[in-house]
Amino acid sequence: MNINNQTKETEDILVDDIITSGEQAELIVLNDDYNTFEWVIECFMDLLKHTSEQAEQSAWIVHTKGRASVKLGVYEVLKPLREALVDRGLSAIIEHEKVNR
Repeated sequence: MNINNQTKETEDILVDDIITSGEQAELIVLNDDYNTFEWVIECFMDLLKHTSEQAEQSAWIVHTKGRASVKLGVYEVLKPLREALVDRGLSAIIEHEKVNR
């Protein structure tokens, strides 16, 4: 096993420990210096079923703020979406959904 696989497994385990089954969570995409706006937009539209306008707005938020919440849902639904985004070269994480009080 190489270090990259070991890191990915560690990240998955940490997230699995924090978010329990059925809990609301958010899929967050992080900014990087490698992916083009066009590619990020295409990924959002293909994988997350965003409209072109929604995908473009999310890409700009990622670019300007360093991260953006791109989908809300239960962990079991978000995990394969995160994996698909990562497989396409994007940086994505899953966190507890933030509740405004």
